[in-house]
Amino acid sequence: MTRVSLILPAYNEADKVEHAVKRTAEELIKIVPSFEIIIAEDGTTDGTDAIAAELAHKYAFVRHLHSDKRLGKGNALKKACEEAKGSTIAYFDVDLSTDMKHLEELIRSIEKDGFDFAIGSRLLPESEVKRRLKREIASRVFNLLVRILLRSKLHDHQCGFKSFKRSSLFSIMDEVKDQHWFWDTELLVRAQRRGYKVKEFPVKWYQGTTTRVDFFKDVVTMGSKIISLWWDLRRRQ
Repeated sequence: MTRVSLILPAYNEADKVEHAVKRTAEELIKIVPSFEIIIAEDGTTDGTDAIAAELAHKYAFVRHLHSDKRLGKGNALKKACEEAKGSTIAYFDVDLSTDMKHLEELIRSIEKDGFDFAIGSRLLPESEVKRRLKREIASRVFNLLVRILLRSKLHDHQCGFKSFKRSSLFSIMDEVKDQHWFWDTELLVRAQRRGYKVKEFPVKWYQGTTTRVDFFKDVVTMGSKIISLWWDLRRRQ
């Protein structure tokens, strides 16, 4: 079995995806003897699909998963995880906001340290982060609410730098209902409630120059998602 499956979620990332694939491969070669890079291309309209297809043709370790329509982050990641061949599955953002020096720890936490899930965190005291103030405030409020209402022990649920033990991920993935941005938060909350070991470690992270997030809309959406999951978990107690 392939040791590591690394997923790159890609929606209109034509200017970033090739660099991300090459940079990721450079680091993975140093860490594990076998790997695959899956470009989870999610209904793009800017030519990312053509670039991803070309990369998959050029490199034997690259696979391209195409969707004709937008699936949303959660659905795209779930589909890619289901297609992954690795015993360890990881993903991070194509813009490489998280410093790649942390990739070894992300993989080692699952393969050697015995954790079921591992996540990079921008909200630990040792983390080095640069981003806009309003997004820093929104992130801290969101994560505080998740900790209080959903009883999570983690600090940062939304950093796009995560890895999973295959068997642990697959045991709970179908329970996750959200199909979009809340997918990984819900996954981590459910994982903790199942008693899985989750490692959170500090990272060096810089916000990209562009973002597709609608700040005010997403603040409202995230709040409603927290309440919805809180109610679902409470109802099942």
